[in-house]
Amino acid sequence: MTGHRSARPGNTPQPLPRPPRPGDPSRQPPQENRPKGGNGGGNQPRGGGGGRGGNNSQPSPWLGHPLDPTPNPGPTAGFVEYLRWMRAPLDAFKDGTKAELAHQVETRINFGARLKVLNERTQRIASNTFQVTCPWRIRVGGAKGPESMLLPAFDHLGIPYIPSSTLRGVARSQAIRELMRERNLSWEEADKAVAPWFGHLQAGEQDSAGKVIFLDAYPMPTRPQRREDPDNSKTGGLAVDIANNIWKWNGKSLDYSPNPNLFFSLKQATFLIGLRKGPGCTDQILAQVKEWLIQGLEQGVGSQVNTGYGRLIPLGKSLDKMPGEFLRLPFELEGQLIHGRQVANWNPGRNRYDNRPIAEVRPVAFKNMLRYWFRTFALGVLPVVQVQKWEGQLFGSITPEQKHGWIHVDLLNGKVSRPEPNQRREVAGQQEGILVLSFSSECQNYASPAEQEAMKRLFTNLTWMMFHLGGVGQGARRPCYSRQDRDRPPWWRGSTLIPKSESPFWELPGSVVEFQKLFQKRLGSFFEALKTLAQQAINPNSPQSFGRVDRDKWPEAVDANCKIVVCSGKEEFKKPYALAILHQLGRQGEGRYDKFLCGGVQGGVVPSPVWIANLDDYQVVTVFGATVDPRKSYLEQLRKNADDFGIIWPLR
Repeated sequence: MTGHRSARPGNTPQPLPRPPRPGDPSRQPPQENRPKGGNGGGNQPRGGGGGRGGNNSQPSPWLGHPLDPTPNPGPTAGFVEYLRWMRAPLDAFKDGTKAELAHQVETRINFGARLKVLNERTQRIASNTFQVTCPWRIRVGGAKGPESMLLPAFDHLGIPYIPSSTLRGVARSQAIRELMRERNLSWEEADKAVAPWFGHLQAGEQDSAGKVIFLDAYPMPTRPQRREDPDNSKTGGLAVDIANNIWKWNGKSLDYSPNPNLFFSLKQATFLIGLRKGPGCTDQILAQVKEWLIQGLEQGVGSQVNTGYGRLIPLGKSLDKMPGEFLRLPFELEGQLIHGRQVANWNPGRNRYDNRPIAEVRPVAFKNMLRYWFRTFALGVLPVVQVQKWEGQLFGSITPEQKHGWIHVDLLNGKVSRPEPNQRREVAGQQEGILVLSFSSECQNYASPAEQEAMKRLFTNLTWMMFHLGGVGQGARRPCYSRQDRDRPPWWRGSTLIPKSESPFWELPGSVVEFQKLFQKRLGSFFEALKTLAQQAINPNSPQSFGRVDRDKWPEAVDANCKIVVCSGKEEFKKPYALAILHQLGRQGEGRYDKFLCGGVQGGVVPSPVWIANLDDYQVVTVFGATVDPRKSYLEQLRKNADDFGIIWPLR
């Protein structure tokens, strides 16, 4: 499917001329080759008008071409065909048409017949086969496509797969790590020690080549379609995904800059793995290599393996215990849900795209929230350089130094148990799942037992604090609250995380003062664990200041200028007490609020300096830059009108 299109009957094939460059009149196609109502180039709307008046027809996602101005790839076309006709990147509607084209790919393609042939071929060639399934998503290999869109690995026909070289690398790395532990070898020594199974250039002739042949692994066309997901029996799991790096280090300061980018991964795919005996391979060698491969796949394969991607579990195996697991917590989330991506919907009346978000339970959202709160607390007690070092060590980093990360975050049985309502009077949306925290393979191999124990205490207490400081997803800084008195959606705002554990560790006291003491106990355990990891003196009773505080400027850090309080009071307008006071003080007119208190988007996105979590009997309120108005006045008013009030941070 990657070659030229076949000529129509009666036509002599002609070379395809270069498409016109957007905005270059000298390269426009001849008039007779242009589609009616358009100019044949760039991203102009179908039906004329250029998207600027007329009937405001939807912009085309395709890059027009003189010989094929309105391409229509068949359902069996590989993704390469779609890339050949990607629309012009400089158009005003480029983000919307990019989302539309990606949605077409996952809903229109049909790899089913080809995947069946490929898996039958593997069954015939292999000496041993088995199936592995991905609990969430996986992205292996690949490259950057147009406009740096990340793509998974495709074979020469555009079919997603796991290359045999990747599988061999996973099994070999797992074997090296195991021999390092069992025989107390260095990596270099273990690399040579695996030669009897995988070969080595410096080994003797008998062990110079590997004994087992790895075959390319293709998805199985077996899973039925789920709501909001493409049909896996046709796509092999190929689905649109999104990455959004909201916070990034800029030297020793933090920049808030949401930057959502579409890419493709495989969602909940099942792969057929095939191994074949090579020269000199025995049944024992094949069995050992298969065992190493299974263990390596369970740790994760591909990119972002510590962020929920890439786990591959043998079909039928229980997920009761993940490798390196130390925390498992069932949860519910109510209100504004976690979203994975958006589907582009053209609104001709407004001459724009009104995108529809797709709810998805995403482990990356939980990992990012854990990362946020770790950084926020650490900035109050450690130098910035140390915070950057340990943030990268625990969660992974690319700059200033590439690190794999010691924590692995998974979500099991994630589902949207109640979609976000489309009509008034419906209950709030709900997601649920099981959060699982594990030591990554790097942590298991290189962190000392003392460091692993400190990590366990740090993340157990950090997770507890995350659940009681705010939510996850779009509405994370506000608790779930009703907007039924409005004349338009959304009918619910905010995000409330609810742990569903029966462990005494997660039980909450009934009074403000008891909760104040409990939170400070959890906070103290977190800092003790951080002190053990960093091997540096930490004094949370005398926090440092991270950055200057003004009316319009504050650092998002639990430092000397931050306050965390717990309070209770009268609910108003179906809003918990702390949120009602916030909106009363911040309101500046119909639909307008003081962005230096409540956050806002006018004149640039400003995240709210106030987090509120509603725990039914009381609310937990975190205020950054609390020493300057309007945040200072908000805290004073909160305390003045409260039925009960306690200060969690500063500790004294």
